[in-house]
Amino acid sequence: MPIASRIRTPFIHLFFVLFAIASLLPFALVFIVSITDEQSIAQHGYSLFPSKINFAAYNFLFNDFEQIARSYGVTIACTFIGTILSVLITALFAYPLSRPGLPLRRTLSFMLFFTMLFSGGMAPWYITYVTMFGMKNTLISMIVPNLLLSAFNVLLMRSFFANTIPESIVESGTIDGASEWKIFMKLIVPLSAPIVATISLFNLLSYWNDWYNCMLFIDRAGLMNIQYLMTKMLLNVQFLIEKSSSSSNATELLSKMPTETIRMALAIIGIAPLLVAYPFFQKYYISGITSGAVKG
Repeated sequence: MPIASRIRTPFIHLFFVLFAIASLLPFALVFIVSITDEQSIAQHGYSLFPSKINFAAYNFLFNDFEQIARSYGVTIACTFIGTILSVLITALFAYPLSRPGLPLRRTLSFMLFFTMLFSGGMAPWYITYVTMFGMKNTLISMIVPNLLLSAFNVLLMRSFFANTIPESIVESGTIDGASEWKIFMKLIVPLSAPIVATISLFNLLSYWNDWYNCMLFIDRAGLMNIQYLMTKMLLNVQFLIEKSSSSSNATELLSKMPTETIRMALAIIGIAPLLVAYPFFQKYYISGITSGAVKG
């Protein structure tokens, strides 16, 4: 190894170590603030080294543990089922579009791209799902609308299939007498782990962070997902803060509530599972994005 490279390498490593630490600091600060005493925050502000530790925010949130556990269950179920279905449908749509012999290939691609530019509007969209498909207060209403199929994901996966999977692999399967379905499942899917993992991560994030569908379609507390439940809690806290100056009862209640730390605790509850899942997708993420970007 040249001397210049041996000198540069430690500095490059140091730079990325410092960059990683800087990236983790905001998450660490959010967690530390969530377990900091409310009075300590009022006196000293946010700090990575709090003068007093207090779990009042988590005690307040988990006071209704049954509701939080139920909402977590709803979110996990919708995320798991929705991610699997979305990746499967996306792959089944993208693979035929990547095949040059598909009839009406350009027309289908244009129709797919058209949905990225125009929509039917919120009112008819909502009426269609509620009145025609009966999705009000059902788990499927948090899986299908806006989330089940993304045109961007289809185009991304189509580019991967077209530019990364060699045509000779498909031809070899055809020569051996394999059907299109068998070629897809036995040859294409095993070679597409990077893009499948990437699209899975996109869908996982979309389903986990979604609260909009829950707000529109869900009225029952037992079907609320964790994100919408936390949004409601945050809005309730904000309402008490705004009304505290005009109501003595609200002021008394607010003085007993960890208003500042509860915001950070809500963020930790919402993001912690994603931080656990992300490392399993990370090694595929970059290659899945870039493999189909340049035609080899």
